[in-house]
This record gives sequence, C-alpha cells and structure tokens, in this order.
Amino acid sequence: MDSSTKNFYLAIGKVQKCISNAETLEEAFQGSLRIIIDNCNAEQAVIWYADKSDADRLHPYYWISPLDMMSKSHPVGEGAVGEVYETQLSKVVLDFAAEPDEQTARDFRGVEVGSMICVPFSNDYEKIGCIQMITTAGQRPFTDEDADLCEIMVMMAAMAITDNAERLIPWKAGEVVISLRDIKREFTNGEIVTKVLKGVNLDIYKGEFLTLLGESGCGKSTLLNIIGGMDQATSGSFHYLGQDFSKATQDQLTDFRRDNIGFIFQGYNLMPNLNAIQNLDLIGELVENPMDSEEALELVGLSQRKNNYPSQLSGGQQQRVSIARALVKRPKLILADEPTAALDYTTSIEVLSVMERIVESGATMVMVTHNEEITRMADRVVHMRDGKIFEVTVNRHRAHAEDLVW
Repeated sequence: MDSSTKNFYLAIGKVQKCISNAETLEEAFQGSLRIIIDNCNAEQAVIWYADKSDADRLHPYYWISPLDMMSKSHPVGEGAVGEVYETQLSKVVLDFAAEPDEQTARDFRGVEVGSMICVPFSNDYEKIGCIQMITTAGQRPFTDEDADLCEIMVMMAAMAITDNAERLIPWKAGEVVISLRDIKREFTNGEIVTKVLKGVNLDIYKGEFLTLLGESGCGKSTLLNIIGGMDQATSGSFHYLGQDFSKATQDQLTDFRRDNIGFIFQGYNLMPNLNAIQNLDLIGELVENPMDSEEALELVGLSQRKNNYPSQLSGGQQQRVSIARALVKRPKLILADEPTAALDYTTSIEVLSVMERIVESGATMVMVTHNEEITRMADRVVHMRDGKIFEVTVNRHRAHAEDLVW
C-alpha cells in the first residue's frame, strides 16, 4: 500500500471516528470538514444547506474560508452549489484552467479557482444540502482521491442525520452594522514593515455576540481597534451602517467612537480619584442621550457600591463598573478586549454573566479572547490565524456563562 492510499484510509477512519463521537450534528460536520481540509489541502470549504423557511435558496451552515460567508446564499439550480443540490449529482473540476466551468465561476466571482469539489447530501427523506471545496489557481489541485474522500464523508454524515433525526437550525443574521472588506494593517519601523492584518473580510450584524479567537499576535486586537475607530487600516474598506469610514479623518473617528462605541478593556481604566457613579457620570457628559448612571450600575449589580472608589472594589467589581461605563453611552456596538484575562475563574463567570444579560437585551457585542471555552457563549466565532480569518463557526446552541468550565 503506497503512502497516498494509506493516508486516504487513515483520513476515512478519522472522519468515521469524528462523526461517531460527536454529540451533535454540528460537531460531526465541523470536525469531519476540518479533517478533509487538512487531508486535501483545500483553501476554502463550505457546507451549504436548504433552509426550510427559504426553500428556493441554499445558505452557508459552516465554512472554513478567509471570506465571511454569512450573508451569502445560492438560488437552487444556479451556480455549482445550486446545480449539485438540485440534481443530487457530485461535480468535480480538478483543473479549472483546462476545463473552465461556468457554474463554478458563477459561485466564485473575483476568485481565481484552481479546482473544485461539490458533493450533495441528503437523508432517507429529503435533500439537505451539499459540501463545496476549492483551491485557488497555483495551489495543488484536488485529486480523484480527494473527491472520493469528500463523498465518503458526506455519506457517513447523511447516515448520522438519519439516525439522529436532527434538523439543521439556521441562524438569522440581523442588519449589517459594520462591513469590512480586504482590511490590511501594516506597521513601519524604519525599513522594517510588519504586516499584522493581511486581508480581513467580515460583517458584524445587529444584535449578535461575536468573538474573535486566536493566539497572541494573530491580529485580533488590531482588528478590534479598527472596528472601534481607535486605529485605521492601511488599506481596505470600512463601512458603518452603510457610511464609508475607510478614509475618515481623526476628528470623524473621534465622533464615531464617542457616538457609537462602548469599550470594555482588559485593564479597567477607571479614574482612581472618582467613585463608581462619578466614573459613569464623566462619560455621560460626553454624549447627548446618556443612560442614567444609577440605572447602568443596577444593570451590572453594583447599585449598592456606587459611592465606592476603584481601590475599594475587587477586580471583578471594577470590571463591572467599566461595563456600566460602556452602557452609559447607549452604544450601538460594544467592544471588549480580553475582559476577563486579569480575573480568576469565579469572578470571570460573574463578569461574563453580566455581559450575557446585556447581549440578551439586544446589544451588539464583539469580544476578543484567547479562551476557546468563552466562545461557546457567542453567536459566531471568528477564528484568526496569522493576520487572516481562518474559519467562522456559528453556535446554534449558545452556552450560558454559568455553564463554562476552564
């Protein structure tokens, strides 16, 4: 048995084990797709599904891609995805340059496709969706073995769907608040240029809780600073509620931060010579329609500590004051950068519970974290790696703060 055949069967075994051990259908799909991505060296992979509330279109269920696929969809019968779903026949284009395919090109306008695999899946009763993978031009193209592996994975997943009788639950995105396209950020020190963000594409939706996850140095805090108007991209486009801030002046960014953004930092940044309510009043004076400071403190459970100075409060209490300070502005978007990094486990859960209540009240929140357990609370998790978005996952069953363990 040659090495490629051996690797093929090893990958099948890994997929089978992943699907068998998964507690939910979501885990089965996500885990097995990661295995296939690693085995086939695919650059992008998307699981598309037929949402019963929108029978004429296919929507992304899970994807590994530098592109944010959340708002994309495919009409049934159009593009490679729509064609494969409708016919329930796999479509494989191993060399797009040699055999260009109009339907595939329709799926990936603006992307130079090298090769593509698209495989349908269904259960005993109905069509469900399809899995699509591509490489870009210049990368190793897919092989027949890659296509076989994808089809076997889909067959096993289809059996899991039938056995569990579990439905794919759609996550409905709200209005786009922030839209980022091809965001790059470079820092120059003499002749040395450090590329921190290398082309980020992301939409942030009204009412969602989104987390940016990744190791130190992957660019997540830099991205958060650009979203909050504290930094500007070297290139790329940044729109807020349809308004272009890509080339905003510093005065325009100051107004943007003041009027729209609430910040929660790892360091609490409270004024030490002001008590809790005075720290909130100070921020309230900067905006036109502030929330009452006492109301904000009550929301975070600190109404009884309003006259205490920061030095008289625990770390968790100081962080809750900083959350209340963000709320005073009635912000359209709350940004949190590692808000529990300096806290112990028990205190972290208390702070996260407060943030959970705020999101449930309808707030839009983006949180940077390196703690994967915390991301279970989010609607969506953006995984960053080396200055780019590596994958985006959707939590259709969000965990409560009190259920987190690390």
